[in-house]
Amino acid sequence: MDIQNKAIVIGSGIGGMASAIRLAVMGFEVLVFEKNGYPGGKLSHFKKNGYQFDAGPSLFTQPELIEELFTLAQEPIADYFQYKPIPISCKYFYEDGSIVNGYTNRDDFAKELEHKLGEDGGTLKEYLAQSATTYNDIGSIFLNYPIHKLATLFKAPIRKAFKAVKAAFLFKTLNQVNKASFTKANTVQLFNRYATFNGSNPYKAPGMLSLISHLDNNIGTFYPKGGMISITNALFRLAKKKGVKFHFECPVVEIITEYDVAKSVVVNGHTVDADVIVSNMDVYFTYKNLLKNDYKAKRILRQERSSSAFIFYWGINASFPQLELHNVFFATDYKAEFDALFKTKTMYSDPTVYVNITSKCEPDVHAPNGKENWFVMVNAPKNIGQDWQDYQLRYRKAIIDKLNRLLKTDIEPLIEMEEILTPKMIESKTTSYMGSLYGSSSNGKMAAFLRHPNASRNIKGLYFVGGSVHPGGGIPLCLQGAKIMAGLVQEEYD
Repeated sequence: MDIQNKAIVIGSGIGGMASAIRLAVMGFEVLVFEKNGYPGGKLSHFKKNGYQFDAGPSLFTQPELIEELFTLAQEPIADYFQYKPIPISCKYFYEDGSIVNGYTNRDDFAKELEHKLGEDGGTLKEYLAQSATTYNDIGSIFLNYPIHKLATLFKAPIRKAFKAVKAAFLFKTLNQVNKASFTKANTVQLFNRYATFNGSNPYKAPGMLSLISHLDNNIGTFYPKGGMISITNALFRLAKKKGVKFHFECPVVEIITEYDVAKSVVVNGHTVDADVIVSNMDVYFTYKNLLKNDYKAKRILRQERSSSAFIFYWGINASFPQLELHNVFFATDYKAEFDALFKTKTMYSDPTVYVNITSKCEPDVHAPNGKENWFVMVNAPKNIGQDWQDYQLRYRKAIIDKLNRLLKTDIEPLIEMEEILTPKMIESKTTSYMGSLYGSSSNGKMAAFLRHPNASRNIKGLYFVGGSVHPGGGIPLCLQGAKIMAGLVQEEYD
């Protein structure tokens, strides 16, 4: 490949930076244009009053995907990034008083479910074994191949995948699969939660999503030293080491095409040419704002958007030894919560509450001595103009009421610092249409296969990465999407 070939990446989210690294290793001169003054997209960070917070994604799985980038770039990952396994992937609290430690060791988790919920441990092991098979034989094709390109897809082990497919995965919902697998309602609720990992509804999403539990419970959960922002920092440093040039506070306003070929972008009043253009922007906004194609943009909206989130960042003037890095306080009526999220698109009065506390792993670093940094999140509907100021007050009260009940304490007097992030703010800061965290949801049998591909079918030289396109949102999938995109570029230039 000619070293003069130039690539432009629009946006420096995780998918954008991973794409920039891969293209640089391939020999491209890579320019990244980012509208914000910092890299990382949703994976950002802030400090206030002695507390540090990861502002976005808080769960770290599949570290091998990051290791792969460093191996590809021939750089020692230990010089950039370190992490450790977490023995408890999540701690679960139920309104009936049950408390379950989600051990990453399968035997320990089986014993925990038997002891705490009365669920047969053997049933759990069978479920997780099937989850592993589904992930390895079916999910691996979806995650590693451009499923929209038949010629390339034929390279995948399709026959093995078809043998592994069970009718229930295609024709039943995740909730139906879990109800058929477990006998206890609390266990079903625990495994229904995995639909939220891509912003979906377990009562509508296909049973195939049971493969997500493989990541938490078979592969394991990890903590990156320094918090999730260390992922952003490591990829940013690696990209710069490979020669990638970043331009911050430089929003791209247009992608220029000629005869169905992507030619250049317009940024800060200048036209910058490129051989390859990769959009890490939400695919809806890419078509509507950058390509000025309202028709294509509207077609994107045929798929139901994923849920969003309402987040409180609390500096807590106390220590809670009964809590872990990841904690979930479940709603009593889980179905009613998802009906509110996706049907009425309103706040649910008793939401499931997720609390992430990175000071559990690095005390006195992310919070002052004897205190904790709480990232408190509830699933929220996409932004359609709701009164988020009113919702802020109502969410805050509902969260505090639930935590008071289940932790048997009074949380509010302990909150000495607070910041918030609403779906409307998510949309503004990260250009995620309607504040949807994962672009489209998987609320349908074929929804996951209808995501926008990583290469344009109509415009040569135009590619897409990030949570709004194949294979989906979340750190691992964005990294996988960058790999798929780079493979498509390689095919074009070979």
